Amino acid sequence: MAHGRIRAKIKRSSLYTFGCLRPPQEAPDEPHQFRGPGFSRQVCCNQPQIHQKKPLKYCSNYISTTKYNVITFLPKALFEQFRRVANVYFLLAAALSLTPVSPFSPYSMIAPLAFVIGLSMAKEAVENWHRFMQDMKVNMRKVNVHSGEGVFALKPWMNIRVGDVVKVEKDQFFPSDLLLLSSSYEDGICYVETMNLDGETNLKVKRSLEVTLSLDDDASFKDFRGTIKCEDPNPNLYTFVGNLEYERQIYPLDPSQILLRDSKLRNTGHVYGVVIFSGHDSKVMQNATKSPSKRSTIEKQMDKIIYVLFTLLVLISLISSTGFAIKTKTQMPSWWYLQAPDEEGLFDPNHAAASGFYHLVTALILYGYLIPISLYVSIELVKVLQALFINQDIHMYDEETGTPAQARTSNLNEELGMVDTILSDKTGTLTCNQMDFLKCSIGGTGYGMRSSEVELAAASQMARDLEGNGQTGGQNGSEIEMETTNTPKEQSSQMCIKGFSFEDSRLMNGNWLREPNSEVLLLFFRILALCHTAIPELNEETGSYSYEAESPDEGAFLVAAREFGFEFCKRTQSSIFVRERYQSSQEPIEREFKLLNLLDFTSKRKRMSVIVQDETGEIFLLCKGADSIIFDRLSKNGRTFEEATTKHLNDYGEAGLRTLALAYKTIEKSEYLAWNDEFMKAKTSIGGDRDAMLELVSDMMEKDLILVGATAVEDKLQPGVPQCIDKLAQAGLKLWVLTGDKMETAINIGFACSLLRQGMRQICISMNVDMFSQDSKKAVKDNIATQITKASQMIKLEIDPHAAFALIIDGKTLTYALEDDIKHQFLNLAVDCASVICCRVSPKQKAMVTRLVKEGTGKTTLAIGDGANDVGMIQEADIGVGISGVEGMQAVMASDFSIAQFRFLERLLVVHGHWCYKRIAQMICYFFYKNIAFGLTLFYFEAFTGFSGQSVYDDWYMLLFNVVLTSLPVIALGVFEQDVSSEICLQFPALYQQGPRNLFFDWYRIFGWMGNGLYCSLIVFFLNIIIFYDQAFRAGGQTADMTVVGTAMFTCVIYAVNCQIALTMSHFTWIQHFLIGFSIIAWYVFLILYGMMSPELSGNAYKIFVEALAPAPIFWLSTLLVTVACNLPYLAHISFQRSFNPMDHHVIQEIKYYKKDVEDRHMWTRERSKARQETKIGFSARVDAKIRHLRQMLQKKSSVLSPRVALAATRE
Repeated sequence: MAHGRIRAKIKRSSLYTFGCLRPPQEAPDEPHQFRGPGFSRQVCCNQPQIHQKKPLKYCSNYISTTKYNVITFLPKALFEQFRRVANVYFLLAAALSLTPVSPFSPYSMIAPLAFVIGLSMAKEAVENWHRFMQDMKVNMRKVNVHSGEGVFALKPWMNIRVGDVVKVEKDQFFPSDLLLLSSSYEDGICYVETMNLDGETNLKVKRSLEVTLSLDDDASFKDFRGTIKCEDPNPNLYTFVGNLEYERQIYPLDPSQILLRDSKLRNTGHVYGVVIFSGHDSKVMQNATKSPSKRSTIEKQMDKIIYVLFTLLVLISLISSTGFAIKTKTQMPSWWYLQAPDEEGLFDPNHAAASGFYHLVTALILYGYLIPISLYVSIELVKVLQALFINQDIHMYDEETGTPAQARTSNLNEELGMVDTILSDKTGTLTCNQMDFLKCSIGGTGYGMRSSEVELAAASQMARDLEGNGQTGGQNGSEIEMETTNTPKEQSSQMCIKGFSFEDSRLMNGNWLREPNSEVLLLFFRILALCHTAIPELNEETGSYSYEAESPDEGAFLVAAREFGFEFCKRTQSSIFVRERYQSSQEPIEREFKLLNLLDFTSKRKRMSVIVQDETGEIFLLCKGADSIIFDRLSKNGRTFEEATTKHLNDYGEAGLRTLALAYKTIEKSEYLAWNDEFMKAKTSIGGDRDAMLELVSDMMEKDLILVGATAVEDKLQPGVPQCIDKLAQAGLKLWVLTGDKMETAINIGFACSLLRQGMRQICISMNVDMFSQDSKKAVKDNIATQITKASQMIKLEIDPHAAFALIIDGKTLTYALEDDIKHQFLNLAVDCASVICCRVSPKQKAMVTRLVKEGTGKTTLAIGDGANDVGMIQEADIGVGISGVEGMQAVMASDFSIAQFRFLERLLVVHGHWCYKRIAQMICYFFYKNIAFGLTLFYFEAFTGFSGQSVYDDWYMLLFNVVLTSLPVIALGVFEQDVSSEICLQFPALYQQGPRNLFFDWYRIFGWMGNGLYCSLIVFFLNIIIFYDQAFRAGGQTADMTVVGTAMFTCVIYAVNCQIALTMSHFTWIQHFLIGFSIIAWYVFLILYGMMSPELSGNAYKIFVEALAPAPIFWLSTLLVTVACNLPYLAHISFQRSFNPMDHHVIQEIKYYKKDVEDRHMWTRERSKARQETKIGFSARVDAKIRHLRQMLQKKSSVLSPRVALAATRE
């Protein structure tokens, strides 16, 4: 804690010029005056009992993200089940089965429905239980709470009440929204990480009121009392208005005193705070939306198919009832044996219309097999098994954290294969927030021998291209080979230092002193060590320093300075101390530089400066910033190295590195004193123009600079992120980045992960702050609309086929762009751009953008994030993916799928998504096929029997058809089917586009399968009728009866549909072979066992197989003939398609089957290169651009060399 006390003496007002300043003592803040609704909350500090009863009773700190609770489960789950059209139909059919008009016994209708609904509800209950358990993990976290008499005791988060005083230790999350009272630092500051809220990893400084600084230990809270009056719960993370009444005084509160739930205490021993907002009143939960009920695209389309089938059902039922009414009216009076009318009045020649209506109900139940009730339960079972395979995929298991992938809901498996747009958070999702210092340019000389990832990939691809073209060896080939081989040797020799990947012996170990421009090098290193706002942390074990910096690149600069021999070791209120070591064998010299002023970085300034005084009394301004900004401020004498540095900066940019320019100037003491007077006047001014005045005064000093050099750092993304984005781009997916970070950081990350690249035109839609303050809201909106219109026209007029556009927009501008009259223009522009980056967006804006893309394009969206600030967009998107394995579980708890790292998204979509989509699509189409093939035979038979409502099949046959005899192979299809292996899916990412284009579940294919079912039903019925109608069947010459014909027809249906699924499958294991064989054998076993029962149970089917069917050759021949006839057209169709119009996976299957991938590698490579969607983002697009650049250079060289060669030849 001694270390903390030392740090506490630093007054942050000396470091931060443009914010976080205490107001001057002579101008104390006035209490906030609350007017109107929205400011009714009153918190009694340290008196939580008051808030347990009305009127000051507020919600508890218990949070729930579940879809159901004990009370709502039954009604909500039943509602979910009966949102499905088929289930409503079967509910009505089950009710009607209790009436005399039913052709079946009630149990045959009620039992399947109860089984299907019960199983689906059980699955929902299990998934909801898992969510509940994850909620409880958060609710049961412990924190110290004041229990009275100055004693603090551990309590679960869920038991915290408004008004409680809590003590949060270092590296703990805040359990609710707190008012900061004091901290382990003497001046009441604390450091907070808000990554879960806004995605930013740089630490925020919070400061308590001076009046509560004395509450610095447990005992001081024994008699603490106070009242907070503040705003009501709201979702705005960045504002807070309230007053604290304490010791008969009123003190105004602002956001700098508020600690938000799910943010984390860092670099501070502990803090005391009082609970203001708890549970669902907290700001992070206010930003959350209720768990939505999501349905996949295929499931929604399945409802439309049910409507089509229901229409068909009603149509044939009307035909049947009309025929029955006509028969009843005209022919039934002569059928004396029916004794019409019957006692129940179901057929009465005198009331034929009523008899027809009764028969309509009978027909609706009888033909109900057209609508497969077992489809839903089969899909539920298949999806659970698919989810199990996703959970068990070892390739999506993160060994570092021990976290597997998890399908938190199985309802959306197939939706993973239909994604069109991915909306991603940045921090913690794409990046691991680590920068590596890689290269630098000092005094016009480039340093740093290592190549970036982009350079390595481009060189490797060029080498492969030249090898493929037969251009091995030669001058060009050797140059590329040298570039690709020297870097790994250097990398292997370098000890890994976090943040420092620089390799150049000219600057290491004091060798820079031998360089001709050593004075410039000294200035460069000192700028790195002095121009920052970081705080050093001494590691007592190693004796070296680590740094808490506002940005990762600032931390990388300090690590680089340390490795060069300039170690920043201490900061006080007015000085920065640096240990300078000029030779590796020499003891370091600690130098003190007085920190006179710090001109902080802002997104508008794009630079930061420090004014320091060295030990000789000389005053320097040291500046670092964007090269365009720095170059504009150079003096005439300061441009010596401009041309060489500009070339290096361009090279670094092409290599995908983040660059900054460094400059300085020497200041005369009199000049500084005069400027400082102006600066202090601006700094202490009160009013809305304070920042503008500070910027104006800063501009006066930051001019006439002398260029020193430039830095190039490589942004360390999470492992595999560029490759994953590249693969997703090749699969035809679009990627939007929505981040709370500032625009510059987001752009740099865009370059790092290849969403942006050199040569890509950036369209920045922005709103000038000055314009906003001066103009009306309408004028601002008109200006933004004009920018959008101009950008859209520019894209349409572009003729370069390789041109790529990137749209970049910030949160304030997005507020207007998302309004109803502009949002569709904005969306059209965004869709036309290769990549879209939205920065400084709030959680609610993330959700709004996601909704706009989802509803505006009508295509499937996927949102992925890792923090509580991503919950809104995760729930709004069609599919929500949470990143687990990082701190905070809010995103995972709200997600549909969770993975440990972004790179696993590639396999989740390209492999599992592709497989699940095709499996579910083929499974549903096959289900409709087999039920139409089976159900229509009932209609044909009824028409043959005078529309009597008689079923040709035994009740048990129909009950077992979907449950046992045809269900297992279709489940195997849904679980195990693979058109290609997982390796092929990843090698041929364009296969993924079969999902977004919906090639396997469009209406053409659906009606094709329905037509196949219609054809099959006609063949099964009429061929059997023709064969058995007047042929001798038994040995005594008797013809077949209705039971024999019905059993023979049913046997043909079983064979036909099981052979059909065998033709549909591409991937066979012993499981598929066994289940198809088992289904057919199970039918015969059932016939034998059913026939062995007493005639009271088996009825007309008594010993039918043993005595009637098995001995009859015509039965076996008809089965063979009908099965072949049913499947021949489909076999011809797929043979024709594979031969003359093959799909992508057909070609790959043929190549793999004939092992051409092994025998002809060039063809395999060629097919792989063709099997990627043309894209303008991703690593491949960047490499392609680099290759085009290198080829242009080679062409220029060859054009220069060819005249010389020709001239030499003429001389010879």
